[in-house]
Amino acid sequence: MGRFFYLCLLHLHEASNLKVIPVIDVLGGVVVHAVRGQRKEYKPLQSSLTKSVDPLEVAKVFKALGFTRLYVADLDAIIDCSTDFLTLKRITNETGLELMVDAGISNMERAQKLLDSGVSELIIGTETLQNEWFVSEAVGRFGSKRVVISLDLRGNCVLTKSKLDDCIDGMGFLRKFGAEGVTQVIVLDLLRVGSGEGVNMDFLNRVLAEGTFEVYVGGGVRDVNDLLELKKIGVTGALVATALHDGKISISELKQESLL
Repeated sequence: MGRFFYLCLLHLHEASNLKVIPVIDVLGGVVVHAVRGQRKEYKPLQSSLTKSVDPLEVAKVFKALGFTRLYVADLDAIIDCSTDFLTLKRITNETGLELMVDAGISNMERAQKLLDSGVSELIIGTETLQNEWFVSEAVGRFGSKRVVISLDLRGNCVLTKSKLDDCIDGMGFLRKFGAEGVTQVIVLDLLRVGSGEGVNMDFLNRVLAEGTFEVYVGGGVRDVNDLLELKKIGVTGALVATALHDGKISISELKQESLL
């Protein structure tokens, strides 16, 4: 038992090659500043990096800064299934960025159309997931490298399509998805998005302890010190928006710490 416990701790503190992945949240066709998941209150982006709120132009800025991947949250699609496939295709064609996209996809037809638009990785969020079998079907058809599960949280409770007001145990979800072939997972705490309050380390450490997933984290990243801590404990990637736009995380710092 003692040796097993030691090996678990060793795994949890094995440094990763963490990379920062910038995020753009698109609502009403423009990039917005997401705060705590209160989508009705989101305002157009105000950034130290660009004056534009056009998704393509913002993506071009991140490309010019040296990023190779971009996470896009298509909030219009998540809210009412109105996915802007054309804009996604233009971003991939004109920037060459690898896109991770959450567009509220819950059926194979729209999943295929999203990937056909040039998206590299399809995000299946628990918030919009209607049927658990869709995860298994998507992994079987597209492969585990192109399907990422997003555990959409409010605190330690997982949001689901049918039980938004109930507290669902995320670890049970996670183990079931793992058994269906999922190898990549995002821990996304909506209450911490845009808050500058730090990452939900409690839930994150529980996910890392499973030891079978590439783990990404979103919501609450404050500065480079947070990123270095995430790297230390084995996180694969950090989704960051607010701290990049307000300058609390600088491009020079990211390059200095080999996070970009």
